[in-house]
Amino acid sequence: MTKARLLRLSVVLVSIFMILLIIVYWDNVGTAHFYLHTSFSRPHSPGAIPGITAGEDWEALPDVDEFLAKLLSSSLKQNSSISRKTEQSLIQGSSKPVVSNLEENVRGYDWSTHNARNSLDQEKLQIERQRMLREFCANSSFTFPTKERSFDDIPNYELNHLIVDDRHGIIYCYVPKVACTNWKRVMIVLSESLLDQGVPYRNPLDIPREHVHNTSTHLTFNKFWRRYGKFSRHLMKIKLKKYTKFLFVRDPFVRLISAFRSKFELENEEFYRRFAIPMLKLYSNHTNLPTSVSEAFGAGLKVSFSDFIQYLLDPRTEKMAPFNEHWRQVYRLCHPCQIDYDFIGKLETLDEDAAYLLQLLKVDRLLRFPPSYRNRTASSWEDDWFAKIPLAWRQQLYKLYEADFVLFGYPKPENLLKD
Repeated sequence: MTKARLLRLSVVLVSIFMILLIIVYWDNVGTAHFYLHTSFSRPHSPGAIPGITAGEDWEALPDVDEFLAKLLSSSLKQNSSISRKTEQSLIQGSSKPVVSNLEENVRGYDWSTHNARNSLDQEKLQIERQRMLREFCANSSFTFPTKERSFDDIPNYELNHLIVDDRHGIIYCYVPKVACTNWKRVMIVLSESLLDQGVPYRNPLDIPREHVHNTSTHLTFNKFWRRYGKFSRHLMKIKLKKYTKFLFVRDPFVRLISAFRSKFELENEEFYRRFAIPMLKLYSNHTNLPTSVSEAFGAGLKVSFSDFIQYLLDPRTEKMAPFNEHWRQVYRLCHPCQIDYDFIGKLETLDEDAAYLLQLLKVDRLLRFPPSYRNRTASSWEDDWFAKIPLAWRQQLYKLYEADFVLFGYPKPENLLKD
């Protein structure tokens, strides 16, 4: 009887092993490439399994997690060899690549050099940013929606902003209107997830915008369920433990201004139909609106910044659908109290932060971060943009985005919140 049970158990274990083996090696995205060589990776003892960290900060994994981690780690040696060969072939092109996209040509780039001696003390800056974030996440007196939930409580559809690069062990949470187009380009180059005539892109600026924002281009956490079923959360947790996780943020009010300028001051067919038409009807009392954005602009029918603010504050907005990603709060996009980010960048210090991050990731010899736009929305514009917005609305808007201000160290805009 005992032998029969052992035999059945062995068959079950072998079957599970084979299924997992097929999942890992069959996946065409490269999840098995558990290639960890960043400076953030925690050291392991000579006798430890590659990819599994020893030490006080490495909690004991559940059996399934440990099994999956060992299985994934088994391909480390082979994949790291392949990755090194690939990296050697990724030689940086021209330091000033030809810009082919209309938007980049119109905006222009700032290629000015930055003196390394005058750069910020990045290490201390990161320590302070992370300390502040963790402090407020742990502060029970500071509350905001979704703060107390665990990672397991986050629905899959809310994990669609976490882009994974298995080749280099990186997870990037993108925030729209915070240089996310160029960071997505960087992730495409590093992960080799997009080819140009059969060859991976080497220069981020060569990648067309329409490909950059195509959801099929990136491996994101919300896709794990379709690929790995019930093992998806276990794999996510392993990667969150082992991979370098970063995000970039900016002043919340300035981000709103940038979103408004981009989506409603320029002709955007999608945003006109989905958002501008309802706003114009609800807050400007327009009827019989044109069906196309070009006709509307030609007739002088544009959403005002006041309309936009009313839309954000209207309780009906969230009842209809969650905020669009371009104005959704960062804490709802990237879950900073559930995910322990290794690096927090800011748009206000983008050039210094980006250079430092690529150096820490040890990929700075493969590429450089695309330069910033010359006419980036400035925080000094806040007074002008909010001048005609009633004080009560400004105060409500601050409460709506307060968590982003506090968690990421942005000062409360007192001048906008008082008479």
